[in-house]
Amino acid sequence: MARLKYLYSVLLVLLAFTTQAQVTDPIKWTAEVNQQNGDTLRVTLDATIIPEWYTYAYYMDEGGPIPTEISYEFAEGDYTVIEDVVESEVKRKYDETFEMEIGIHEGSARFTQSLVQNKKGAPLSVVVDYQSCDAERCIFENAIIPLKVPGGTEIIDNPEASAKDKELTDALVLEMGNTEFLETNEQQNSGWKNFLLGFLGGLIALLTPCVFPMIPLTVSFFTKGSENRKRGIVNAVLYGLFIALIYVLLSVPFHVLDSINEEILNTISTNVTLNVVFFVIFLVFAFSLFGYFELTLPSSWGTKMDQKATSLGGVLGIFFMAITLAIVSFSCTGPILGTLLGNSLSSDGGAWQLTYGIAGFGLALALPFALFAMFPNWLNSLPKSGGWMTTVKVVLGFLELGFAFKFLSNADLVSHWGLLKREVFLGTWILLSLALAAYLFGFIKFPHDGPRKRKAVPVILGVLFVAFAGYMSLGIPNPPKSNLPVLSGFAPPMFYSVYDKEISDIHGEHTYTTFEEGVAAAKRLKKPIIIDFTGWACVNCRKMEEQVWVEPEVKSLLHDEYVLLSLYVDDREVLPETEQFNFVRQDGSLKSIRNIGNKWATFQTVNFKNNSQPYYVLMDADLNLLNTPIGYTPDASEYAAWLKQGLEKFKEKPSLKFIFNQ
Repeated sequence: MARLKYLYSVLLVLLAFTTQAQVTDPIKWTAEVNQQNGDTLRVTLDATIIPEWYTYAYYMDEGGPIPTEISYEFAEGDYTVIEDVVESEVKRKYDETFEMEIGIHEGSARFTQSLVQNKKGAPLSVVVDYQSCDAERCIFENAIIPLKVPGGTEIIDNPEASAKDKELTDALVLEMGNTEFLETNEQQNSGWKNFLLGFLGGLIALLTPCVFPMIPLTVSFFTKGSENRKRGIVNAVLYGLFIALIYVLLSVPFHVLDSINEEILNTISTNVTLNVVFFVIFLVFAFSLFGYFELTLPSSWGTKMDQKATSLGGVLGIFFMAITLAIVSFSCTGPILGTLLGNSLSSDGGAWQLTYGIAGFGLALALPFALFAMFPNWLNSLPKSGGWMTTVKVVLGFLELGFAFKFLSNADLVSHWGLLKREVFLGTWILLSLALAAYLFGFIKFPHDGPRKRKAVPVILGVLFVAFAGYMSLGIPNPPKSNLPVLSGFAPPMFYSVYDKEISDIHGEHTYTTFEEGVAAAKRLKKPIIIDFTGWACVNCRKMEEQVWVEPEVKSLLHDEYVLLSLYVDDREVLPETEQFNFVRQDGSLKSIRNIGNKWATFQTVNFKNNSQPYYVLMDADLNLLNTPIGYTPDASEYAAWLKQGLEKFKEKPSLKFIFNQ
């Protein structure tokens, strides 16, 4: 229920324009335990909230924002919770976002609850999950506070961290030289590529039976239904603008997610459960496009919007007409939008990449309504609706199947299941390409297909998909006849192979996946270090490895001159228990480090003030930065020049020496 409320809340919060910088938590938590009668303990949790910020109450109505949640960590049977949480006075206010009255705490808050101590002196920690907000943003956080219970051991100077937590936190924070290189590092990410891809997706959506027949009908309504043609054109243009705006607004919740936590979009895109859910959703989309069932939003939504449009008239009426179009066309546009969403969350730039892509999509859908209203004679040049639109839907269905296996591959890579290794993944896409070609050639039919004549365009497309299958087959032998640069980022990395290859087989002899091992090797070999912050499900990381790192000059530098540290920020492999800890932030709050990805994502953010991948850092074994770190750099000559610059700096032998805290 809490997760559903979380998702619901995020989808309703307004856009908060923020940077990727770390935001200090505006709430400080303290807790204490007092003994009541016998073995009954009273836990008191206090929040001190800085001015202009607030947190939500513990008890909230359904459909509102996420409440403050309180739980406990203890061994099974050591304690029993015996009463509900009691909170201090709650301020009530009407929230326009949720259109309801909500409860908040400003300045301070207190929560109390009683437990029975079943085992004398047993360890007990209180865990609070909460969001703190101001007028512009909300931050989702959690705090873990160990408690001093009667009969238990004393709590050391920092009540929110154990000695182990502080020791491993210190080990994760570097003492670097030449940190001025970090101050000038602002990664710029252009969204025009995503915009153009979104625009292409919108053009494809126009050709589907959900949208295409509506163009002449809607344009005729505006040009003939108005008192004068000029007014009709203005209304049609306004209608197009509203269509584009409605789709752009769909990206708003993801900007909110971006402002919550600098790592959250990466966490979402690499979350195993979410990728499996996307896999299932895309399968459903595919079979819907094949015609086995119709996937639509509730018809009542479209009816209600249509009634609103009719009753209101004017500008508001046109706006509701645009919403009606978005709803009734969902069965065709939904799969394309889902593809944009999935790919954007996996891209550097996250929410903005989605906004660019969805803006292109909305613009492509909107343009015909405006242009054909201005030039109604163009309507005569449009092809008639017919069976060709069903063919477009089926082709989209096959593409959705391909993307479905991409999401399953993400989950497989992150979890190391070994189900879709590179050659198996390529084999799956080869079969899908050949099946699509067979459909285009007329050998396969789907439920909504009518009698079809063999035409040139489908046959040509079929030949192209056969050629694509042949291209992919070059990547299956061992060694492959091609590293398939066209598929970089889509297919699993070359070392994730049924032929039992190691990462060093591809990246070079001196390749390591832990920082400590890499630094030790660099000291032994007297070579500089390149830290490669990467991810199993990172598309641009694969493009760099399979298109840039293979270029002779770059490959020579990486293999012969550097020690490579590839640190996977999305690796969900659980750390040994001795290496699991709570990272202590500067404000004293804790962040749970339980798997490899937690560790290296935190390591990157804390030390380099950056959370995007790929991200490359050059330093020597004494932790002196050699130049400014960089991100995705598809130009091999530019990347090679950057590597050479770092190598020249390394050969100068800087005098500053810093020691890595191990």
